[in-house]
Amino acid sequence: MKTLAKTGPSSVELAESDSAPTTLPDYWTEACKHLVKKDRVMKRLIPQFGQACLQSRGDAFVTLARSIVGQQISVKAAQSVWNRFAALPAHVTPAHVLKLKVDDMRAAGLSARKVEYLVDLSIHFDAGMVHETHWESMDDETIIAELVAIRGIGRWTAEMFLIFHLMRPNVLPLDDVGLINGISKNYFSGESVSRSDAREVAGAWAPYCTVATWSIWRSLDPLPVEY
Repeated sequence: MKTLAKTGPSSVELAESDSAPTTLPDYWTEACKHLVKKDRVMKRLIPQFGQACLQSRGDAFVTLARSIVGQQISVKAAQSVWNRFAALPAHVTPAHVLKLKVDDMRAAGLSARKVEYLVDLSIHFDAGMVHETHWESMDDETIIAELVAIRGIGRWTAEMFLIFHLMRPNVLPLDDVGLINGISKNYFSGESVSRSDAREVAGAWAPYCTVATWSIWRSLDPLPVEY
């Protein structure tokens, strides 16, 4: 399995059971209408999901920290490690994480590399090396470039961040295994699908690739995907 910081196994596998405050995207209803009109598969899938839709936890640092903790391990294991790690500081913030002892973080179940990644993430946020207050006005590729400069974060993780934290409407994560498998299942009767095949299918999805991608994930797993 590839490292989640680079491609990740699938966002379907990132569904979590713990509750958290959520924010809903304002474009969702219009996007669903557009996709149902433009794409035969979306016309079949979208009505199946009722009122369910994309949700955001609302904390950029925590979202990225969770993605690092969850790399290369199962969702259940990741949640267990996260629970132990999150209990160490008074609050999961960059400043509090930087005060933690490496031995305590390792004892929570984190590998030495993940400790390094979390420290680097905390440094970037604490020192203002990421332009969190400007993300709303920045384009997707500029944000991706900023995030992949942090150790342990690759393009796939950055794209998941665009979808689940910033809730950008037109993200197409071609490195996501769940997306590729879902396109294979729904458009090619299970036949192998290349990135170019997936990109061609997604031509009908713009400017709402995020919503179509979420719908494809839901077609593989009945649980709403969360990050």
